[in-house]
Amino acid sequence: MSNTHVFPVRVYYEDTDAGGVVYYANYLKFAERARTEMLRGLDAESSRLIEDEDVVLAVHHCSVDYLKPARLDDMLEVHTRLTKVGGASLNLEQDVMRGVDDVARMKIRLVCMSLSGRSARIPAGLKTKFNNLLNSNEQV
Repeated sequence: MSNTHVFPVRVYYEDTDAGGVVYYANYLKFAERARTEMLRGLDAESSRLIEDEDVVLAVHHCSVDYLKPARLDDMLEVHTRLTKVGGASLNLEQDVMRGVDDVARMKIRLVCMSLSGRSARIPAGLKTKFNNLLNSNEQV
């Protein structure tokens, strides 16, 4: 995949349910951590957006397809790819992988919001970074 950020995740006991597999909601935590690190790599971490731009990026929509179970001590990777940049939103795809196996697939829509909770445009400098990433063929 082009413009893909890869984030490693080890499955710990706290991530599993009574059946010994990753509890479904924990995939959302894995995805959040991966998105956060991708944004940090673009110098767009949440604390900087709040302090310097007076905006936050919030999840507006998330859909998940669970394909295979992950288990205790599995080594996973979350592959995050930006697929669309709008005026006030971003679309991403996130795949949780165990080796070559797809474990879960997510489609995420983030929206830019002011600190008062109103819709906001993505700041110009940040939008340029996102567009550069979108058009990149490099792994980030």
